[in-house]
Amino acid sequence: MAITIRNGDHDDIPAILGMLDSCVEWLVSQGRTGQWGSKPLSESPKTVESVTRYMDDGITYIAEVDGVPAATLSLTDAPGAYLAHLPAPGEPERYIHWLASERRFKGQGVGSALIEHAAEETRRAGVALLRVDCYAGDDGKLVRYYEDNGFSRVQAFTVGEQEWPGQLLARRV
Repeated sequence: MAITIRNGDHDDIPAILGMLDSCVEWLVSQGRTGQWGSKPLSESPKTVESVTRYMDDGITYIAEVDGVPAATLSLTDAPGAYLAHLPAPGEPERYIHWLASERRFKGQGVGSALIEHAAEETRRAGVALLRVDCYAGDDGKLVRYYEDNGFSRVQAFTVGEQEWPGQLLARRV
């Protein structure tokens, strides 16, 4: 199995939305709808706009396994407006958005390969701080995934009327 990482563009949006839908389907199959709900994210205009905005505001990467799109993330200079209530880091940063993998590639290291690529691109840009936020509900596995990939917890938060539980994490690069 060969993992390669390339820059994504607008032609990749359907594949990215497919990856997000794959994640939702997998989460629903486990009874875990708190993170992204139970409906395909590709049907949400807000999600499509978000994926497109982060692509336009930064760089989107696609990890491919033997030429097949397997995972994605976008890297920008700041978190989204939904985290405006949290303190700024006080230094330049790169921020990971929409890390997702096609679930048939689960456990094959494509997400971790993208995180390492994002860390290297952050270093290459002369920036020392890489941050990400994630769903912190249920069993906390997603937070532990990021910790296993070199991130440390910075601050817990909630978003929205449903008080979606999140965790801000950071990694020095």
